Amino acid sequence: MLRSLSLLSLFTLLFVSCTPTVPDGKVYEQLMPVAETVELKDGSFTLKGSTTFSLNGFDQEAASSFSAVLLDQGGIHNLNLIQAEENEAALRFTIDTDLEEEAYELNIDSSGITVEAGAASGAYFGWQTIRQILLLQADTEQSQVLRAVHISDQPHYGYRSVMLDVARHFFDAPTVKELIDQITLYKVNTLHLHLSDDQGWRIEIKKWPNLTAHGGLTEVGGGEGGYYTQEQYNDLVAYAQDRFITVVPEIDLPGHTNSALSSYAELNCDGVAPDLYTGIEVGFSTLCADKEITYTFLSDVFEELAQMTPGPYLHIGGDESHVTEEDDYVKIVDFALNKVKELGKTPVGWDEISHGAIDQTTVSQYWASQENTKKAYDKGAQLIISPAIHAYLDMKYDSLTPIGLKWAGYLPIDKAYDWSPDQLVEGISPDRIIGTEALLWTETVTTSADIQYLMFPRVLGIAEIGWTSSEQRDLASYRTRLKSQLKVLDQLGIGYYSDSEE
Repeated sequence: MLRSLSLLSLFTLLFVSCTPTVPDGKVYEQLMPVAETVELKDGSFTLKGSTTFSLNGFDQEAASSFSAVLLDQGGIHNLNLIQAEENEAALRFTIDTDLEEEAYELNIDSSGITVEAGAASGAYFGWQTIRQILLLQADTEQSQVLRAVHISDQPHYGYRSVMLDVARHFFDAPTVKELIDQITLYKVNTLHLHLSDDQGWRIEIKKWPNLTAHGGLTEVGGGEGGYYTQEQYNDLVAYAQDRFITVVPEIDLPGHTNSALSSYAELNCDGVAPDLYTGIEVGFSTLCADKEITYTFLSDVFEELAQMTPGPYLHIGGDESHVTEEDDYVKIVDFALNKVKELGKTPVGWDEISHGAIDQTTVSQYWASQENTKKAYDKGAQLIISPAIHAYLDMKYDSLTPIGLKWAGYLPIDKAYDWSPDQLVEGISPDRIIGTEALLWTETVTTSADIQYLMFPRVLGIAEIGWTSSEQRDLASYRTRLKSQLKVLDQLGIGYYSDSEE
């Protein structure tokens, strides 16, 4: 009898020791952005080294690209993803058209993991949530055990963007792809590329080859510069598109144009080409409003750019045109606005474009002037809210930050998070705001490590502002969750600034 009891006890001990303990679910409190609803359930699911997945309701093209990205991103904890039939899959993605496109429902139970989404984009964002859960649990004994849960989630804004200035300093396509892979984990869906400025022209325009052959040869400080061929740009756009990120290209005008003016003398009112510029001053250059060739130039540039850009937006700049007469500014900006619309795209411009003939078909981007933004709103424009004092990630964290600028003030981590797009400009209805953007200008940024240092972790906060409503966001919670997210950045090899450096 004693022997039987001992054997029973041993069996029980072995069974318990082989049965994974159900996690407490605290990992779901560490997600970023905050999910709309999180409901813990009883039970758990244990991932195996080889995990099967299925796609249901995807069209052939979407299924092919989704699978490729899923396999590329699936190497977490040595997780090996294998495509299988739905009834055999442990990880199931299903399209439910009753949901909004970017919305998803994530269910984890003893049978596996199910993501239901309004479209492939929503399924992808659900996958990013799963990735985060796995990365957050990476250093725990239960790294492969997922607590049963139901998560219902959708974005607050449809436009959640990061801008990278590749004109002041040029960054090649692999570096930009690296950034895309980093920001996609936090449900960013737009990449704004600042492709032209006084210091360099970065996109090949076949009708105007000297823009890159000459205008792309340098950068701030006199470096060798560089540019994207149209083939490289197309590849970059496709790479972003596969990760549900829309590329918004910007050609800044009528100011910030010295690289173009230096490339073609005929674009200057006096017919004399200025030297290439490698400094960081602004506001000294302008296109010539009285020359027909200016408008031929703009037509050609936007036509080629539109052909290369499947997304709905083209950014025309419009900022800091200090030497452009008001009438000339309006003439050039209005031409650019109409040309972009003619090409079937939605024009976007900095808040100064409110002086032009903008309307409900235009997007004005608030960066500096509340007055201009209110004027754009009164003319019917949609708005992107990206104030320099909160969203310009080229601003130093504090007086000790080795790179960056400070003309808009220091931007510590809390300040980049503790604001709401719908509370900055009086008299503006929130339903006219399409989203927000974190911006990195690159006057002092020369390497990928520099990009990471200034962008992370502040971009996580702005990404959450884009996804999560202000009612669900809380600074104290953000600070707590950020500590966990820094461990995620460590796992992914992403450099970042830490408050502990102070």
